[in-house]
Amino acid sequence: MTSFVGRQREVAEVRRLLRTARLVTLTGTGGVGKTRLALRVGELSREAFPDGVWLVDLAPVRDPSMVAATTLGALRLPDHGTRSALELLTHHLARHRALIVLDNCEHLTDASASLATALLSACPGLRVLTTSRRTLRVVGENVHVLAPLSADGEAVELLQDRAIAVRPGFSITDANRAQAVRLCTELDGLPLAIELAAARLRSFTLEVTMERLTDRFALLTGSSRTAPPRHHSLRGTVEWSYELCTAAERLLWNRLAVFRGGFGLDAAEEVCAGDGIAPAGVLDLLDRLVAQSVVSTCDRDGLTRYQLPEILREYGYARLSESDRRRLLRRHRDFFLTLAERLALRWYGPGQQEALGRLRAEHANLRMALEFSNGSPDNDNEYDGDSDATVDLGADAQAGLALAAALRFHWCANGLLGEGRQQLDRALAAAPEPTLSRARALSAAAYLALVQADPATAQCRLNEVERLGHQLESPSVRAHAQGLRGTAALLADRPEQALAHFEEALAIHRGARETVEPLFWLFQIAIAQSRLADPRAADTGRRAVALAQAHGERHCRSYALLALGYELWARGDAEQALPHIQAALEILRDFNDFIGTSRALDLLAWIAASRGAHHRAALLLGAVSALARSVDLAPGAESAEHHARCAEAVAAALGRAAYLKALADGSRHDSPAQAIHLALQRDTAPADGAVPPGIVKPLTRREEEVSELVAQGMTNRQIAAGLSLSPRTVDRHVENILTKLGLCRRAQIAAWWTQGRVPAV
Repeated sequence: MTSFVGRQREVAEVRRLLRTARLVTLTGTGGVGKTRLALRVGELSREAFPDGVWLVDLAPVRDPSMVAATTLGALRLPDHGTRSALELLTHHLARHRALIVLDNCEHLTDASASLATALLSACPGLRVLTTSRRTLRVVGENVHVLAPLSADGEAVELLQDRAIAVRPGFSITDANRAQAVRLCTELDGLPLAIELAAARLRSFTLEVTMERLTDRFALLTGSSRTAPPRHHSLRGTVEWSYELCTAAERLLWNRLAVFRGGFGLDAAEEVCAGDGIAPAGVLDLLDRLVAQSVVSTCDRDGLTRYQLPEILREYGYARLSESDRRRLLRRHRDFFLTLAERLALRWYGPGQQEALGRLRAEHANLRMALEFSNGSPDNDNEYDGDSDATVDLGADAQAGLALAAALRFHWCANGLLGEGRQQLDRALAAAPEPTLSRARALSAAAYLALVQADPATAQCRLNEVERLGHQLESPSVRAHAQGLRGTAALLADRPEQALAHFEEALAIHRGARETVEPLFWLFQIAIAQSRLADPRAADTGRRAVALAQAHGERHCRSYALLALGYELWARGDAEQALPHIQAALEILRDFNDFIGTSRALDLLAWIAASRGAHHRAALLLGAVSALARSVDLAPGAESAEHHARCAEAVAAALGRAAYLKALADGSRHDSPAQAIHLALQRDTAPADGAVPPGIVKPLTRREEEVSELVAQGMTNRQIAAGLSLSPRTVDRHVENILTKLGLCRRAQIAAWWTQGRVPAV
């Protein structure tokens, strides 16, 4: 992202408002810079909100009912569908000091207002900052109207900053300052218009740029005398920028408008190439559009993403004919179907974390592809009726079903069970034909129903899966039907029945010479055997771990390690169990897995209690409870007796008051990342942040530098810039410092650093 220029007074004012007001809305005309200001305020406010600053981009959202779910996803909270997204949000944020930035609310003002009101009513430590072209009109809303930049001040500064990026050596001097001020005046001080105009200074002088824009504005004013002047300046700049693009650049601009929430290079090459654009030329065209400030770039989950500002996306989309829209949307859907199927096919192998990151980044596009396949219109008419009678709506429905099924790991591992089940149900209803895609979708729907504690629906789905397996003569389908029946029996605490189904599934896989598919059943077999006190349980767990390791698979491997750890603990060998549980948690660092993390911490709590580490056990039990509540899972649900016995022993050892305090302290670790950090640190720091000297590991020189800058109040991004490091590297240094010092929060690092430099008296 480009540098932030000016707006110091506005930044200070909005930060001041957030200290006293709980709901602040940044409003102003399109292109005035509301999003950039909100991002800047959020970046500078991280220390004031220790539980997080979260950006929720609502631009890709068209369904008002998805606003809360989109917010849930932005906070990386799982949607298991048993409670509403709003309930999950209020439960999670009730004790947090956090800032949520709801960006681009203008087309969803009622839904945004309802969400903000509900969250602020239930969460006293929460602040909400919204950006919108319209106010939300709710009680308690503090509105900050963002004015354009002053033409003879910050607007000129922005013009120079952006011009230098495309024309090194450019500067505003006494000789050309008047022209620069005049240009910024004509552009009404709108940052987006200034950025588009600045990109043209690569080829034009200030004087020529001014003349051509003046001609454009005069034409617009003459054709529409009732439109506001700023509408003319922005529209005129957009149109002028569009006309100065080459034919291929304009074509790509239009076609890129079908993406929602950004896109990757591979998607642009596949969807937008052809009919005037060579696939090999897409990257060059993209680079040229980036240079012209039409397309922006950013990194997300380690991926380079491209995006059109919403105003430019809307402009490009309006230039497409209806037939072009349908054709591009179908190519868009086909690309994401191919992507999802490729990732699903490779799931039981290396690259799971990257696959989940890509699917999270593409969620808005995936949602749009499913809507297109199901013929669901959105509220900006992007799916207008198709006049082409040859369109095969049945083929679209089948493609939608295949996509919903291929996203089964996205729905599960990315914590989107509620939405996944809705999408699968909708796709299954639209495509009732007996196909392999239907069998896969039914299996996925059955599994989601089981996780959501709806065994009746799951069994109904599995009955049809079994029939289709025989009808299609597919061993894989039949094996999944048997395996999922085993999962259902295991969840119902019928381990003998579960074991029979799992063994039947393995036999079918072996007969079909399928080698990696048994992995999902093997660790569950180890669990069933362990509950039955079957002496084979440990060997089964080791087989599951070895099979996962052989294929480079990690997620099932973590569960196999947990199953093996549980079995070793149950045999009374806590020393052998501990490294397996810790290894599982090391893997789960890379997954936002509430259930797996909760199970691991429960085991660690039992081991800690058995060793007399009752305070640590209570902290872990508190984290278990916090994680479990987020997914509607009773703490220790699969081993309730052990969990209850541990809690009673710890409470008796600590005393009721100390136990409840430790439990509350542990419950603050209510995300998998925080809980894993707590679980893997060697000891636990006291609540006041003082660090017992016996547990502190020495910091490296770089970690000491980072600690000092944290103590100075710098954010991770500022530290990264100061030390010429990537933000991701600084994040890792801070995490290592917290672990070595046995701390939980960045503020404690500052206290530790300061305390260590105060001379003893």
